[in-house]
This record gives sequence, structure tokens and C-alpha cells, in this order.
Amino acid sequence: MTSPFTDFELMRDLQQDGGKIVLLVMDGLGGLPASLGGKTELESAHTPNLDGLAVSGSLGLSVPIRPGIEPGSGPAHLSLFGYDPVRYMIGRGVLEALGIGFPLQASDVAARGNFASVDGDGLITDRRAGRISTEECIRLTTMLREASAGLFGDCEVFVEPVQEHRFVFVLRGEGLGGSLTDTDPLAVGKRPLPVRDESGSDEGARTAEMVNRWAAHARGVLADEPRANSLNLRGLAQDPGLPLFPDIFGMRAGAIAVYPMYRGVASLVGMEAIRFEGERPQHEIDALASAWDEYDFFFIHVKKTDSYGEDGDFDAKVHEIEAVDAEIPRILELGPGALIVTGDHSTPAVLRSHSWHPVPTLLWSPHAMPDAARGFGERDCASGQLGLCHATTLIPQAMAHAGRLKRFGA
Repeated sequence: MTSPFTDFELMRDLQQDGGKIVLLVMDGLGGLPASLGGKTELESAHTPNLDGLAVSGSLGLSVPIRPGIEPGSGPAHLSLFGYDPVRYMIGRGVLEALGIGFPLQASDVAARGNFASVDGDGLITDRRAGRISTEECIRLTTMLREASAGLFGDCEVFVEPVQEHRFVFVLRGEGLGGSLTDTDPLAVGKRPLPVRDESGSDEGARTAEMVNRWAAHARGVLADEPRANSLNLRGLAQDPGLPLFPDIFGMRAGAIAVYPMYRGVASLVGMEAIRFEGERPQHEIDALASAWDEYDFFFIHVKKTDSYGEDGDFDAKVHEIEAVDAEIPRILELGPGALIVTGDHSTPAVLRSHSWHPVPTLLWSPHAMPDAARGFGERDCASGQLGLCHATTLIPQAMAHAGRLKRFGA
């Protein structure tokens, strides 16, 4: 694997104006064959446009975190943006809060909430409450917000809807902090876990106790709901204050994403959310075309490839990849200096989960070195020019292809 981790000071020294860069992320893109000797979802998809880019571009497999490590979505995207996710740790709650435009303060503790279903014994039967509608989520968060008023005399509680079964929980007050664990056991048939503080600090112990009190209170409020009769909290954290992408790489960056969390991780590093109507890949490329003159770098996020992988729906994931492929000519018509097509991690439908497998990656530009590949798939990527690379190296490589890096030294 090529040496990872971008030297931010070097990028600041070498940055210059050049062509525009598009980072197209199909969430959970990587997959596995459904049967021995079969094809993956990407290999099964009819992708003439991506295959054409593969012939004229360079392929490889990218590692989001470290070899063998199963990535979460937040750190995997930080890696794609050039940040070592092990050094720059961030909780998912912060991403969700920023993604919906919540005015997060430095001392706030934020969590991503999931409404869930439990049985009469309190055991989880559905971690996502049947993916309730966003309208239902709004009703439930309003109810929880009202029930939480005045629960803590010296701290405020915010409960805000996100999308479907997801919501944001924020605790605001003095003396909050710690290293807090999740309540989600990540499996059905188990009870929600208590929040624990792993920092050993007084602030952490106090914050964990308050979050547990709120969670117990909220579950009592939800107890009579037909589906969303419980909840879990994940990614309890505070804003870490990361160095900003535009300062490091010298590019004004725009983010196009349907799901708020991905707007959140983009916002955290200084990208500007590009608002648009619709939820399909064609709507996202409409937004790209409309904003083309305003930015140097575009991050486009497609979520459904991951959702279908987690649902175990191999065919639906294939069809979503094909829907993205149909939009590739429209991206090329805009004249990018470089285009990266990849995923943040692999989500094989056969596993119904994120996995540790390296991610198919394509780098195209007019100056790319073609390799022997004849299509965009895991096995072609395994023998490509980029090799087994760390995801943090992709932005500098794209900048070089787009003419955005000066020569180093005389």
C-alpha cells in the first residue's frame, strides 16, 4: 500500500489554481459475489460510462482507515477528504447536528439518535423502527422536546428531526465532556446499553449520568408508540475543531448530499452545502451543473448504494449503481480537471453491513495513465495503476492531475 496521510503544510505550500475536481462517492460501493465464482454488485451492474472511464483512467483499491478495519461512515469520509481518521477523531452526533444546520456550540455534546422497536421485555426487535417516515420522526421529536423541557435545571436539551428514523440529541451546558459510549448494541434481541464514560473525568461521569437519565425518560415517553417505542444514541461527542479543507488545499468546496450526516461531515471541514430539490442521482448532477462556476471542488454523495447493501438487496444496489452510471456523461460535459469515483467503504449485500474490504476506486483525467482494465469492478481495480492505496492520498493525486499542485523544489 502506498504511504498514506497527507502533509497539510506541504499542500498549503504547493497549492495553485487549476482545473475543477469532482469526488463522486457511492456510499458502500464495494461488494462481494452472492455465490462462489459470481460477480459483485459493481461487476454485475451495466455501467458502460464508468467502464469507459476505467479504460482511459487509472484504477485501484483504497483503504479508508487501516487494512482489516471496518470503517464507520464519518471517519471514512474524513479519509476521502484527506484527513487521517485515526488522528482526527469525530463523533457521529456532531456530523448529524451540523448536517441539519443545528447551531452547535463548542461545549455542546451531540448524538445521533435512532428510533427503535422493543418487545415487552425491552429487547430490541428493530434498530430502525421499521424506517418510520420523516413526518413520524418530526411528530416524535416534537413530543420528546416538549417532554424534556426543564428536565435538567442547568442544562438545555435539544431534540431535532433528521430523516426517517434518525434524530439529533444535543445537551448544552457547562462542565460537559468525556469519552462516551453508545447505547446501541448493534444487534436485535439485546437491550439498549447504558452510556459509560471512558475518560475517567468528572465531566465525563456527569455527562454520562445526564444522558442516561434523559434516555430513560425519553423511552418512557415513547413506550406506547406502535413502532418507535424506544431509541438509541450513537456518536456522543463534541466538535473537535478540525483544520479546514479550503485552507489546506486552496479550493472552495461544495457538498451535494441528500442525507444530512454527509452534509455535516463536509461542513465540519469547511465545505459549503449546495441545496437542491430531489433525492435521485440526476437531481444531484442537476445541482452540480447549477453550481459549477461557484466552486473548485465538488463532493457528491449517493446514499442508496449503502442502504441497499445494509438491507441485503443485491439487485437494488446494482440498479442504483446503474442510475449513477447514467449521469457520468453529464459530469464529463462540464469539463472537470479530475474525477474520482469511489465509495467511503464497502457494504456487501451478502453481509448486510459495512465491511473491511478495500474500496473500488477510479481516477480519471485527461492526463491519467491508463492501465489494463476493461471495466470498473473490484477485480479490475485490484490490478490497476493506483494499486492498494490509502484513501487520504486521493485528493493530492486528483489535484496533481488537475494542475493544482506546484513543483516541489528546484
